[in-house]
This record gives sequence, C-alpha cells and structure tokens, in this order.
Amino acid sequence: MPEARTPLGLARRLAKPQSTGWTIVGSLVVVGGLAIAAALHTAALSQGPVHDLATTSKTVTVQLKITSDPSLRQSTTSRRPPYVVVRATVEEIRAGNHLANTRVRTPVLVVGTAQWQHVRFGQRINATGRLEQADNGAEVSALLSTRSPPKTLEGPPWWLRAAERVRAGLRNAVANEPDDVRGLVPALVMGDESGVSADLNADFQTTGLTHLSAVSGTNLTLLLAFLLPLARLIGVRARGLTVVGLLTVVVFVVLARPQPSVLRAAAMGLIALAAMTGGPGQRRAVRSLSAAVIVLLLLETSLARSPGFALSVLATGGIILLGPGWRAALAKWLPGWLADAISCPLAAQVACTPIVAWISGEVSLVAVAANLLAGPMVGPATILGFAAAGVALVSSELAQLVGWAAGWPARWIILVAREGAELPGAANAWPATVVGVAVLTLLCLALVLGLHRILARPIAMILAVAILAVVVLRPVGSLGWPPRDWVFVVCDVGQGDGLVLRAGARAAVVVDTGPDPAAMDRCLQDLDVQHIPVVVLSHFHADHVGGLAGVLDGRRVDEIEVTPYFSPRREYDRVVALAAQHRVTVRTVAFREQRTAGQVRWTTLWPARVPALPAPGTSSATATDEGSPENNASIAMMVELAGLRILLTGDLEPASQRAVVATGADLKADVLKVPHHGSAQQDPTFIAAVQARLAVISAGRDNDYGHPAPRTLDLLSHTSTRTATTVTSGPLAIANTHNNLSLTTHPQPGSSIPR
Repeated sequence: MPEARTPLGLARRLAKPQSTGWTIVGSLVVVGGLAIAAALHTAALSQGPVHDLATTSKTVTVQLKITSDPSLRQSTTSRRPPYVVVRATVEEIRAGNHLANTRVRTPVLVVGTAQWQHVRFGQRINATGRLEQADNGAEVSALLSTRSPPKTLEGPPWWLRAAERVRAGLRNAVANEPDDVRGLVPALVMGDESGVSADLNADFQTTGLTHLSAVSGTNLTLLLAFLLPLARLIGVRARGLTVVGLLTVVVFVVLARPQPSVLRAAAMGLIALAAMTGGPGQRRAVRSLSAAVIVLLLLETSLARSPGFALSVLATGGIILLGPGWRAALAKWLPGWLADAISCPLAAQVACTPIVAWISGEVSLVAVAANLLAGPMVGPATILGFAAAGVALVSSELAQLVGWAAGWPARWIILVAREGAELPGAANAWPATVVGVAVLTLLCLALVLGLHRILARPIAMILAVAILAVVVLRPVGSLGWPPRDWVFVVCDVGQGDGLVLRAGARAAVVVDTGPDPAAMDRCLQDLDVQHIPVVVLSHFHADHVGGLAGVLDGRRVDEIEVTPYFSPRREYDRVVALAAQHRVTVRTVAFREQRTAGQVRWTTLWPARVPALPAPGTSSATATDEGSPENNASIAMMVELAGLRILLTGDLEPASQRAVVATGADLKADVLKVPHHGSAQQDPTFIAAVQARLAVISAGRDNDYGHPAPRTLDLLSHTSTRTATTVTSGPLAIANTHNNLSLTTHPQPGSSIPR
C-alpha cells in the first residue's frame, strides 16, 4: 500500500500544515522580539544623565570600563594630530566639582589623544572630557571628547590578561609573514581585526567573505568540528564530549573577548553545528535558534539593532532550513562532500542577500563561488592558528613555525578575495531603499521556491552557472551609468578628490586619486579607462594621493605631474616609490605652462611660488591663519575640454585663492571644482571671479570636518551657481553634448538626495 494511504503517511501529511504554522508563529515571535528589543535599546540610549548632559556639551568626569580595543586614526590632512577612538561604558559620572557621582551603565564612544592607544579591553579608567551628542541611530548614547590622558583605576581581570597573552602570542607567531597574512590569521582565529588592512577588508566585502575576518559562528564551528571527533578518537564519549564542547566554547569566548558579537557567534556556531547532523536534529536546531535569539536579546538588547546579529541569525537559519534540502538535491549527481561545500554557503548567501544589499547597496554575484573556493582553507588556517597561539605559550620559535604553516592556507583565502574582487561584475549596485530591498527579497523567495529543482538537474545547473559566469565576467553595468557622452567625472572616493577628464577612447587624464585605491580603481573600471597619459597630483595629502596604487595597477600610465612642494614627505616618498615600481616618470609642474593630452588641454594657474619645505626629520609645516602650506601649494589648472572650461583647484585656501586672482588670469569657467572639499575657508572674490554655472564638491559622507560647509553652499547659491556634491549624489558625470551642459548623478548607499 502506498505510504500516503497508510496511517503514518496520513499523519505526516496532516503534520505539515501544523509544522508550517508553528514555523510562521515562531518567526513572528522572533521578529516581534527584535522590534521590542530595538525599541527598548533606542529608548535607553536616549535617556539618562549621559544623554542629557551631552545635549548641552557639558564637561564631565567619568569612570569608564573599556569595551573594545583602541583604534589609532590619522587625519587625511596634516592639520589634525593622530587621535584614538575606543568604545567604553560609563559607570560613574560627575558634572561639576560640587556634584555627587551618579552611577550609570551607558555606552559611549571616546575620542582621545594618542595617549589613549595604550588602554586595554576590560580596564577601568578615570577621565575628564566633553560630552557631545551622538548621531541618530548610533550604538552609543554620546561621544566623549577628551584631551587629557587616561588614568588607570583598575587593570583587566586575570583571565582577560591571560587571553591577551595568547592573542599576542599568535600575533608574534605570524609577525614575519606578509602584511595581509599577518592581519588575516588572527582575524580568522579569534576575531582580532586590528591588522586587517582597509583594502583587504573591502575585497572581503565584495566577495562575501567578511564573516571570515570577524568573530563569527564559522570560527567556533570549525574548532568544534575538529576537536570533538578528535576527542571521540581518543575515547571520550557521551557526557565527556559535552564537557569538551562546553570548555571549547568557554575558551573561545574568553580569547575572542566576551562581547555581544562574540556571544552571538558562540550561540550561532553551536546551532549551526547541531544542524550538520540533519534529520531530527534539524528540528531541534530550529527551536534552538529561536530560543537563542530571544535569550541573546534579553541579555543584550543592543543586538536588536546590530546588522551583524541579523546576518548571523539569517545565515544560520538559511543553513538549517535550506541547506539540507539543497544538499540532497545536489547529492543526486555530486559527491556528498561537494554537495555540502556548495549548499551551505549558497543557503547562507541567499538568506542574507536582502540585508547585505540594505547595508552595502550591493549584490555580490561571486560570494558563493568565493566561499566555495576559500572554504576548504578556512579550517586548516583556523586550526593551525589556534595551535600557534597555544604553542606560543611554550616556545616562540616553534610557534613561528606553526604560524608559517597557518599562513599558507591564509594566502589562498587572500588570493581568492583579491582576484574575486577584481572581476568586473563581482559586485553590482542595488538600491538600498525599502522598495529595492523588498523587490530583492521577493526575488530571493522565488529562488528559494524553485532552486532545488535546478540543483537536482546537472544540465540546468551547468546552464545557470554559465549564465552567472557571463554576467560576472561581462557585466552590463548600472543602468544609465556612466553616461555614454561623459567628459568629466568626479569619482565618489570618500573624503578626498578623484577627478577624471576624458582624453579619448578608453583614455583619460586623472587629477588626484582620493584616499582609497579600491574606490579609485572601481571608478576607473566603471569608466573603462585603460590608458592614462598624465596623472596630476595637486598636493601630497593622503586624501589626494592615497589611491594612486589603484590608478597604476593594470593600466598604462605615461607620466605623473606633481606640485613642487614635496610635503608631507612620507606621502611624497610613497608616490615616488610607487612610480618607480611601475616605471612611471614623475615631473614637477611649472607655473603657467600649457599642456595637451588627447582631447584635454590645460594651463597651470598655480603654484606661482612655493613656501620653504620643513627641515629633514621634522614634521610637516603646521597650519596658520592662512591655511596649511600643502593646501596653498595645490596645483590649480584651467582645463579646456569638449567646449567647456573647467577650473580644478585642489585644496587652495583663501590666501592662495586671492593670489590666483591677483595673477590676472582669466578664471571664468563653466565648471568649478570647489577648493578643499567645500570647506568654510573660501574667498568670495575668487568664487565671484569664476562665475561658474556648475560647482562640484567631492567629500565623504559623515566626514569629521563638516564638508561641505553650509557657509560655502550659501556663498555659491548667492552667485547663482548650481551645486552638486558626492555627499548626496554619489559620483558626478558632466557632459556637454551639443553645447548643452548636463550633469548625471549615481546615488550610492547611504546618500540622501535633497528634494
């Protein structure tokens, strides 16, 4: 008799709707819990004495508990000394000498001098500073700005000191490895991201590998998957295995620091491991996931507003609910191990895609392939890294040998990230709006409903992979970007300048390169620029020359033209070294010289005179009332291209702006690149002399300098100049088809278009 007609078959059929109903109820409970926890956390951050004192920028004395590692930041200009950013919890606060201490428990972000780089996680610190309001949506209640050194009240507890010794041992074990390896191994093992470079992190984001360089359930799952079979092999059984597993979790949490993200990773890792068994264990894993979400939210309500928490829950849920079915479909024609390797990252990626698009404004098409290629090396790198950390407690020399071995699988992971991110269609822009994410969610749901049929058929699977490969290798690009007739593009490089002037087919003159090689390279890829006759570097601040490597890599560059003021010296030396590495000539610009490169013609209007360079071995000249010498020595150039006059101004300060006017040069232009990212330091006479129809401003969203300044925007509006900025519109493309000046924008994630 067919099973469907037996009592057992009938029971199973009746149970399916009931099971689905409970799944829906459970999902609603989790979502409701998230919403309630998020509301409670938001309310807690916006109440209490810390928040109230921050609204009036009060100076306070506080007792802090440090809750993160300090991060040393360097300004992209020489005008601001290095500073430190560190998270902390205010435990006591006093405003004024005659007021009593108030005990609180409020998270803040401390911005201090370089002396704060020596504070340690778990320390209790006494400090005096000024409270400032945090941005809406921030994970802290206020900012504490302090110029005084921290005063240690109490060091970290013994177990945190022991954990730091192990972490330091791992860092020392890979100290002789290449920079990327030296940063990635500690990140893989225990979430120590302090050594991961910004460009490697960007490549990990593009290829969907960020979970490897942060504390995630993957780390713990791999460790348990290695240790539990090993314990079973040596005779440990039943409760003994449970004890081994629990001890492993405790050690992992201590080494990675008992922060909310680590507790989240521990919970998700255990649940994902439980799901590996399939069958009845899968149902237990679903219940465990729901319970873990609720418990974690009760313990730490801030997780409700954490993108990392949402991604962890979705990835784990995807592996539990989608992974087994997709694995079974693939196993019909693939070996079991390969079916596992494909189904797990595929399920996690599909489940996370809408949230990733909401956060980053991009959809990665190489994430599954990158995880498939990198996945086999994650286990060896992680296990060998843990081994190196343990061996370092006994012998640093032997630990370096184990660290060297851990470096080889890490090299492969880095290679996958680097090469995957270079693919033309690796990441595709997607609107980070409610409608955009809703549409993407519907597409993912449709994929969930029909993908198992494709996975079960070899021919259909091969066709799908072939189509995806064509899209990745030959992308169609973003709709309408770049416009076909562009002549001048202001790249969205963050807080800096990266300008492109079209010189011909696949050729352009580049003026400044922004702070980030990846951002500048991406812009030139979008514009299909392969040949650069001249790169002009207006001055040597990092926000104008930091992205030079992204311009030079993979393109033919004939020449680099620079200002005669070679300061800051460190950046000048780096530019010269990069040019020598790529065999590119570096020449110094001359006042009033005229040059031509393809369709681009320009005249150098500044600098006419150069201030004295600082003495060797001393720091860059400091800013004065007239602005920094580096800014005032910026190259200013009048460009003639496609019937337009475009005035490019670097970071000229008012003193040099007035001096340019005094030279008597004809400054009338159709387009003005506003000096110094639209700072408040603008000379009205200079702006009026240009008489621009369009002013463009390149600045980073949420930058620390308040660029562009409202005062400058008002000044431009009073001269009837239309203004466009990368802060609100993303990259800007200018065309002059049939002598009709036009502007095309390409809004990026996080930008807000004024209405």
